[in-house]
Amino acid sequence: MKPLILTIDQGTTSSRAIVYDEAGKPLYKAQRALELIFPQPGWVEVDAIDLWHSVLAVVTETISQPAVESGRIVALGITNQRETTVVWDKKTGLPIAKAIVWQSRQTAEICAELRQAGAETMIRAKTGLPLDPYFSASKIRFILDAVPDAQLRAEQGELLCGTIDTWLIWQLTGGKVHATDSSNASRTMLFNIHSGQWDDELLNLFDIPRLMLPEIRDSADDFGRAQLADLTIPILAVLGDQQAALYGQNCLQKGAAKSTFGTGGFLLMNTGTTPVNSDTGLLTTVAWRLDGQTTYALEGSFFTAGSALSWLQDSLHLIADPSEADQLAKAADTRSAVHFVPALSGLGTPWWNDRVRASFMGMTQGTGKGELVRSVFEAVAYQTATIFNSMQAESQLQLTTLQVDGGLVLSDFFLAFLSDILQIEIGRPVDFEVTALGVTLLAGLEAGCWSDIDIAARTIEVNQTFRPGMTAEESRQRLKDWQRAIEQVCSYY
Repeated sequence: MKPLILTIDQGTTSSRAIVYDEAGKPLYKAQRALELIFPQPGWVEVDAIDLWHSVLAVVTETISQPAVESGRIVALGITNQRETTVVWDKKTGLPIAKAIVWQSRQTAEICAELRQAGAETMIRAKTGLPLDPYFSASKIRFILDAVPDAQLRAEQGELLCGTIDTWLIWQLTGGKVHATDSSNASRTMLFNIHSGQWDDELLNLFDIPRLMLPEIRDSADDFGRAQLADLTIPILAVLGDQQAALYGQNCLQKGAAKSTFGTGGFLLMNTGTTPVNSDTGLLTTVAWRLDGQTTYALEGSFFTAGSALSWLQDSLHLIADPSEADQLAKAADTRSAVHFVPALSGLGTPWWNDRVRASFMGMTQGTGKGELVRSVFEAVAYQTATIFNSMQAESQLQLTTLQVDGGLVLSDFFLAFLSDILQIEIGRPVDFEVTALGVTLLAGLEAGCWSDIDIAARTIEVNQTFRPGMTAEESRQRLKDWQRAIEQVCSYY
């Protein structure tokens, strides 16, 4: 029988399950929306039980399809939203509080106190990360502080914690396996990227008992057996979503880079087996660990990309759907100097400012929906360009191409403008859902479905290429004007 791979792609706003055939082509996809909770301004939470049920629903739907011969499934891969954190009772398996989502800024006060105490330099040196609410450590600390007796229970070994991959592995294996991979561990601010282990000094800083933490394994490894209906499927690969997209985009060599435009925006560059330290706010992170060898990446992260379009649609009612946004942006007055400061959840790379809030600047009586929508698209491109330029400078590698994926790449306006601002060609891939594909390739590799040579020989099929139509000088000036708007708003906060 020809083998199949089942992959779980658990994202910020939805859960998906996909079955791939032996050629890495999807046979069936199921998706369920996931409801986020906003208890206070800047806070973002999710019910971890609802999340698990959404995953279980899409997996059940997928493996029950007549077109899917479930008996041929030889491996399961998991890719997940990173940093989102769950704390649960080891005995009952129930969360002790809502999971805190990566976007949430509710732990800003914890981070501010540690920054004031002078902890940021040590954290950056060990983890490659800035001290920011984005990462998991302060989220664990917040939950332990907020729930009565939680700290004592954690110290007594009664509570467990983890990112979403760990939570799903625990559920899928019936509580038998408490594990994560190094890509997800590197996003917690508790993981030493040099030793490849949880760091005692960081655990003491956040007062988080080691007993709570999962075992760290390679990204392609044995994560236990998932029990799904009458099926027992080995979980053979786990990768954080952005690292999975890096792998899926075939960025396997040093200097290869991709940018994903989903809820947020993430630009990653493979830097090989040596971590590259950043002085400009970039993240030094683990791309993956295979056969005990770690591959590192430089990353720039920003929190507002596709989420800004959702905000325009659901909260401001300026658009009916994303396709309308593309048309409005194309029709907008090109002379408009409206700038959007995309700080709906604070600013990420390189500013790392959790206090600043979003705003439109440069509006006049002639400003309409089109100009506002256009400025939102432009802000995503400007954020990308800011990271793109820093990444080239710090890695001392010239980026002549950039692989792109994520829902926002459906917009012709966005990709054309991104090409203008970056001054490089941008190819829209035929399959821009590469996050699930990345971890599928690793799971299939671990299961023996294909070889390293097969994966390295893959090519990314492109259906449309966008080339710069703007001069380099105009591109530089536009980026400079937008960055000036950012500085002005940051100075207010």
